[in-house]
Amino acid sequence: MHNTRLDPIGTSTVLAFQRDEGGDWVAVLDCGHTQHVRHQPPWLNRPWVVTEAGRDAMRGERMRCGWCEQAGADEQESDAP
Repeated sequence: MHNTRLDPIGTSTVLAFQRDEGGDWVAVLDCGHTQHVRHQPPWLNRPWVVTEAGRDAMRGERMRCGWCEQAGADEQESDAP
Protein backbone atom coordinates (compact mmCIF):
# COMPACT_ATOMS: atom_id res chain seq x y z
CA MET A 1 0.00 0.00 0.00
CA HIS A 2 1.16 3.54 -0.79
CA ASN A 3 2.61 5.54 2.10
CA THR A 4 0.28 8.55 2.22
CA ARG A 5 2.15 10.00 5.22
CA LEU A 6 4.69 11.49 2.77
CA ASP A 7 1.98 13.15 0.67
CA PRO A 8 -0.13 16.25 1.31
CA ILE A 9 -2.92 15.47 3.76
CA GLY A 10 -5.91 13.99 2.01
CA THR A 11 -4.35 12.74 -1.24
CA SER A 12 -4.27 9.12 -2.36
CA THR A 13 -3.49 7.11 -5.48
CA VAL A 14 -6.29 5.86 -7.73
CA LEU A 15 -6.17 2.06 -7.92
CA ALA A 16 -9.34 1.27 -9.87
CA PHE A 17 -12.86 2.37 -10.70
CA GLN A 18 -16.22 0.76 -9.95
CA ARG A 19 -19.86 1.76 -10.26
CA ASP A 20 -22.07 2.44 -7.26
CA GLU A 21 -25.67 1.25 -6.92
CA GLY A 22 -26.87 4.35 -8.79
CA GLY A 23 -24.52 3.78 -11.74
CA ASP A 24 -22.08 6.59 -10.90
CA TRP A 25 -18.34 5.97 -11.15
CA VAL A 26 -16.35 5.67 -7.93
CA ALA A 27 -12.55 5.75 -7.65
CA VAL A 28 -11.01 3.13 -5.36
CA LEU A 29 -8.09 4.77 -3.55
CA ASP A 30 -4.98 3.24 -2.01
CA CYS A 31 -5.87 4.71 1.39
CA GLY A 32 -8.79 2.28 1.53
CA HIS A 33 -11.49 4.87 0.83
CA THR A 34 -13.56 5.57 -2.27
CA GLN A 35 -14.39 8.85 -4.01
CA HIS A 36 -17.23 9.55 -6.45
CA VAL A 37 -15.96 10.91 -9.77
CA ARG A 38 -18.99 12.29 -11.59
CA HIS A 39 -19.06 14.29 -14.81
CA GLN A 40 -21.90 16.79 -14.38
CA PRO A 41 -21.08 19.98 -16.26
CA PRO A 42 -20.96 22.83 -15.53
CA TRP A 43 -20.54 22.00 -11.81
CA LEU A 44 -18.29 18.93 -12.10
CA ASN A 45 -16.18 18.82 -15.24
CA ARG A 46 -14.55 15.39 -15.48
CA PRO A 47 -15.04 14.25 -19.09
CA TRP A 48 -12.38 11.55 -18.64
CA VAL A 49 -14.72 9.54 -16.40
CA VAL A 50 -17.22 8.72 -19.16
CA THR A 51 -14.80 6.58 -21.21
CA GLU A 52 -12.84 3.47 -20.31
CA ALA A 53 -9.70 5.02 -21.82
CA GLY A 54 -10.16 8.13 -19.69
CA ARG A 55 -10.55 6.10 -16.50
CA ASP A 56 -7.56 3.92 -17.43
CA ALA A 57 -5.45 7.06 -17.86
CA MET A 58 -6.33 8.18 -14.33
CA ARG A 59 -5.19 4.96 -12.65
CA GLY A 60 -2.07 5.72 -10.64
CA GLU A 61 -2.85 9.44 -10.46
CA ARG A 62 -3.21 11.31 -7.17
CA MET A 63 -6.69 12.34 -6.04
CA ARG A 64 -8.10 14.21 -3.07
CA CYS A 65 -9.70 11.97 -0.44
CA GLY A 66 -12.18 13.88 1.68
CA TRP A 67 -12.16 11.19 4.39
CA CYS A 68 -8.36 11.33 4.81
CA GLU A 69 -8.39 15.12 4.55
CA GLN A 70 -10.91 15.33 7.39
CA ALA A 71 -8.95 12.85 9.51
CA GLY A 72 -5.80 14.95 8.99
CA ALA A 73 -7.62 18.14 9.98
CA ASP A 74 -8.96 16.40 13.09
CA GLU A 75 -5.43 15.27 14.02
CA GLN A 76 -4.06 18.80 13.59
CA GLU A 77 -6.81 20.23 15.82
CA SER A 78 -6.13 17.67 18.54
CA ASP A 79 -2.38 18.48 18.41
CA ALA A 80 -3.01 22.21 18.90
CA PRO A 81 -1.99 23.59 22.31
